[in-house]
Amino acid sequence: MKNKLLLIILDGVPYRNWRRLFGNLEGWVDAGDAGVWRHRAVLPSISASCYASIHTGVVPAEHGCTGNGNVFRLSHPDVFSQTRAAGGTTGAVAHSFWSEFFNRAPFDVVRDIEYDEPDSDTINHGRFHTMTGYGLVNQMTPSDLDLFGTLTSLCTRFDLDYGMLHTCTLDSMGHRFFHESQEMDHACFVMDEMLAPFIPRWRAMGYEVIVTADHGQDARGHHGGRGDLQQDAALYYFGDADGPDADTIIDQVQLAPTILSRLGAPIPDTMKAKAFLT
Repeated sequence: MKNKLLLIILDGVPYRNWRRLFGNLEGWVDAGDAGVWRHRAVLPSISASCYASIHTGVVPAEHGCTGNGNVFRLSHPDVFSQTRAAGGTTGAVAHSFWSEFFNRAPFDVVRDIEYDEPDSDTINHGRFHTMTGYGLVNQMTPSDLDLFGTLTSLCTRFDLDYGMLHTCTLDSMGHRFFHESQEMDHACFVMDEMLAPFIPRWRAMGYEVIVTADHGQDARGHHGGRGDLQQDAALYYFGDADGPDADTIIDQVQLAPTILSRLGAPIPDTMKAKAFLT
């Protein structure tokens, strides 16, 4: 393929806290090693709907996922299937919704928690978690360091052309503490510190890297509706492509065609948004 790329999705972080609390990412921007833009989620700005739009490049009104209680195998072409059609190898380390959307549904915790399927038309190497039992008292989230390590292992073992990682830690903590709190200041700081060593490692392995969120959160820890705090996140890009002007707002449905254009995979007719990297 033309390039290799990793997409890192840190669930539920509003734009202002990316720019305020992720010192390593912001340091790379200041040094000229990364670009950063505002990234606006689709509506509804709820997790599952955003996951589906990020990879299909169409809005929820078209793909049909109306929220976290309506998860099914999507029918639109997606980043995984298009990468595979171009001969690339794919991997995912993520919540089980991703496996249901892009591989098979319903999720079987024994069959689908971990799989290596070289002939799959979508996700070749999947490592998933369910967060079963999730609530305010117990987040049921894995350590993010473990997830970053798992993705890196897949890249090393299987030479992924496209890999994605999704973690719910900050989203879950935001629902509990809200993002303007001492607890969330520290949680974002820790996430930034854990992620930072992997960025140069992935770059040295030949990957372009995009780091962003699926949506933000408002002052009451809510998302799903309209507004800058609920919809807007930052998007950081590490790579050789040229991006748009710094004040450009990236629409969430631009992510899928942009990723495919960087990989050199075919962009289906259903992805009508313009790629933002050239």
